[in-house]
Amino acid sequence: MDVSVELIIVCKLLVSFLLGAFIGLDREKHGRDAGIRTYAAVCIGATLFTAIAAHLSDTAAASRIVANIVVGIGFLGAGIIYRNNQSNTSHGLTTAATIWCTAAVGVAIGLNMYIIALVAAVALYLLLSLHHQRWYMKWKAKLKEKEDVGDGIND
Repeated sequence: MDVSVELIIVCKLLVSFLLGAFIGLDREKHGRDAGIRTYAAVCIGATLFTAIAAHLSDTAAASRIVANIVVGIGFLGAGIIYRNNQSNTSHGLTTAATIWCTAAVGVAIGLNMYIIALVAAVALYLLLSLHHQRWYMKWKAKLKEKEDVGDGIND
């Protein structure tokens, strides 16, 4: 691999860092465990593995590497999710899902799909910031109220 190819990969890593950090920004602002560093690292790692795989000139090997990124991030996500049996609730689902999607953004960058990566990063940021929007909180409260009425809680 010559220097010009390496410099292209370095540029991909910088784009990956920026998009990953952008996705993690809302989580960081609200004190979540997974924030800018986690999301940026996942995005950079997925980009690096994918960019290297893309230069192997073996499509089957590159496909296996991308598939293993998906599986590996799935294991990372499984470690993030936990169940509280006392309150009958699960935690970490959103973080696990968005980390998984952030890896996909990194793969897209590694495969030169910059517009797709940018749109996905913006969509992920909007999803993560949604629960801080008043209209969303009001809508969710209405749904909860209807659910409680349907369960006979408000009787």
